[in-house]
Amino acid sequence: MPEGRVIKAYSGHYYVSYGDTVVDCKLRGRFRKEDKDVLVGDMVSFTCTDPGCMYGVIEDVLPRKTRLLRPLVANIDQAVVIIACSEPEPDLELLDKILVQVEASSLEVLICLNKIDLVSRYAADKLAKPYRLAGYKVIKTSARAGWGIKRLRRELSEKISVFAGPSGVGKSALLNALEPGLRLQTGEVSAKTGRGRHTTRHAELLKIQPGGYVVDTPGFSKLELDGIDTTSLGYLFPEFGVPTQNCRFSTCLHHKEPECGVKEAVSAGEIAKHRHDNYLKLLLEITERERRRGK
Repeated sequence: MPEGRVIKAYSGHYYVSYGDTVVDCKLRGRFRKEDKDVLVGDMVSFTCTDPGCMYGVIEDVLPRKTRLLRPLVANIDQAVVIIACSEPEPDLELLDKILVQVEASSLEVLICLNKIDLVSRYAADKLAKPYRLAGYKVIKTSARAGWGIKRLRRELSEKISVFAGPSGVGKSALLNALEPGLRLQTGEVSAKTGRGRHTTRHAELLKIQPGGYVVDTPGFSKLELDGIDTTSLGYLFPEFGVPTQNCRFSTCLHHKEPECGVKEAVSAGEIAKHRHDNYLKLLLEITERERRRGK
């Protein structure tokens, strides 16, 4: 039975990459009875329903390596978290929230600072510094000017990556710069709201030369932190790891506790203050959620 990868799912059709072709597949009825889902990125087995194997039926889903909830995709190697240096202004609280979600999914992380042509080198470096300090790999790009595209291509090579970030930061524009033949629709930032307009309508796995795939996904500006509790949140900030060993209490939440290694590292400039501030905002959000649920 042939096997392939789902590269797009739309209106009940699952487009499966198989060799040099793409097979338009439907699901067996038992998938609905068994409440099984098929995601973009899934490896599936299928049977052909015509002699040329242009159409088929998905029979089974192979075991997944990873499953990301938002965007809902499977078997991803790394998340490329994209933030604009300007237009729209960088939302570091949202960026940190996205990073927490990605860390919880155990994916490799690459932070891409796009639209660097709109700011000074100093401003771009200042934006990158706290995240490099936290241990993240950060690259700087401009889809419009073509800067950093070769570096980005190298980082995507032989991997299945998901582009994540709010609307308007240039995800589709970067993909067009990587593969001009894609001609993905791009959108300008709204002058009224200062936010980008959604241009990607559904998740799709796109081939990037010389090898690798990227999932272009609808932008988002709000995320839920279901599945993350107060005791695990700190572990999703990588730069907290070593300072946590200096905390007086093993259950320290790095908030009001005395002799906290993380707070001491913030005071010493070893952890960016805004990162700890955003951690505290997320901690409060999770605490309120747990309180409402009676945990």
